[in-house]
Amino acid sequence: MPRTIKIKAGPVEAVAELNDSKTATAVWDALPITGRANTWGDEIYFSIPVQAGPENGQSVVEMGDLGYWPRGSAFCIFFGPTPASRGNEIRPASPVNVFGRIVSPDPKEFTSVGDGEKVEISAA
Repeated sequence: MPRTIKIKAGPVEAVAELNDSKTATAVWDALPITGRANTWGDEIYFSIPVQAGPENGQSVVEMGDLGYWPRGSAFCIFFGPTPASRGNEIRPASPVNVFGRIVSPDPKEFTSVGDGEKVEISAA
């Protein structure tokens, strides 16, 4: 049975599914989580109370991926290129553990979320 989460970030409400990784389980076990959005290109990230090491770290991710950034203990939402991207790729600052994906709405909706806006993550 898939683990589904709700993400409310500023004006955006999204649904995402977590994969079966250890990182996803650690995030699931920490719910509910609240933070403040930091934006970096078309990425939102914020620190969460999860400590996880690298797990199949990815240097390039897909639109809509959810990543955990081990260096900053951060939850990341990817919805387009970042300052580190080359061409149209989506590149985190350093490798992330991809632990889920946005199911709906279109991940591009997150472009309306500004720096400092409240982000709430809970089980759906």
